[in-house]
Amino acid sequence: MEHCVQPRPSPPANALPMVDTFLPTSASTPMASPSTRYRISVTPIEKDGHQCTGRCTIELEHRASRDLMRLLESAPRTAGLSGDERATLVVATQLLRDIVQRHADTDGHALAAIAAQVLPALDALEQLPSSR
Repeated sequence: MEHCVQPRPSPPANALPMVDTFLPTSASTPMASPSTRYRISVTPIEKDGHQCTGRCTIELEHRASRDLMRLLESAPRTAGLSGDERATLVVATQLLRDIVQRHADTDGHALAAIAAQVLPALDALEQLPSSR
């Protein structure tokens, strides 16, 4: 059974930025399972702080090899990065890692050709020094 993403009321203009949490789309799939799927939404925020209206949200599904929520919870604070930047870095790194690894052994695939360079770079991103 899929979870529906309910629109949330727009925050006041002076509100702090919010980080969405993404729940797996299958309630019967345990977290950290290789088949955990996430629905990821990207919605621009207007100058007045409200979400855009009309056709402006990008939504995609991603089958994750690791539990994104646990990765976010365990991510160390990194000097020079805001909480939103840290969350974006953790999620984006894992998304890219999953996609590259999924195609790394496929002969002739464009990502297979660069996997040897991309995966060590992603490892380096995960090893950024902590500011704790």
